[in-house]
Amino acid sequence: MQRPPGCLSPKPHFREGCRFAVGLLSKNIPNVTSFYQCRLLHATLSRKGLEEFFDDPKNWGEEKVKSGASWTCQQLRNKSNEDLHKLWYVLLKERNMLLTLEQEAKRQRLPMPSPERLEKVVDSMDALDKVVQEREDALRLLQTGQEKARPGAWRRDIFGRIIWHKFKQWPIPWYLNKRYNRKRFFAMPYVERFVRLRFEKYARTESRKKSLKKKKEKILQEKFPRLSEAQKSSLA
Repeated sequence: MQRPPGCLSPKPHFREGCRFAVGLLSKNIPNVTSFYQCRLLHATLSRKGLEEFFDDPKNWGEEKVKSGASWTCQQLRNKSNEDLHKLWYVLLKERNMLLTLEQEAKRQRLPMPSPERLEKVVDSMDALDKVVQEREDALRLLQTGQEKARPGAWRRDIFGRIIWHKFKQWPIPWYLNKRYNRKRFFAMPYVERFVRLRFEKYARTESRKKSLKKKKEKILQEKFPRLSEAQKSSLA
């Protein structure tokens, strides 16, 4: 069956890839062939699916997997904010992968290969978080002169404890604010005795911890005399 004159062809006019863009260009533009080469050039990483949550197939079935040391604060302080931002997501992906591996090992009732990798990643993320917090505090001190992120003051509560009271914005003055006036930032004289008892209890607890630590060290030295001698020689 013939189509009437003027009827459009049923073939679509769009083309895949960069050919569609080339078809829209005028004929006067030189070096049109360079657009065809753009299809083979990719500067981004390849997209992956759920395999990102699993370890490298080369490490499957291995009891020990080699890994480097964790990042220290001194190493992270030398990096820029952009590098720290990228490193955070790299560590986050590694942590998710190791958590998946740990859960799979528990499900199969098998030992996890090199479980210390998870501890190293967690230590690295803690160090990175600490470095970022240091930079935020330094910037805040430079701009506002405030030590804390939220302004406040050291005050004493009704139990005699010294606490950090965070300031809060109110729509009315403090002397008209009944909710604020209900707070008590002082302690009665009879509370001082209990404050002294609390300090004594804390001091006894710390002394017990120190004595217990010394006893454990003494037992280990008697049990492993060679290690104690090596430690003394290294300190000397």
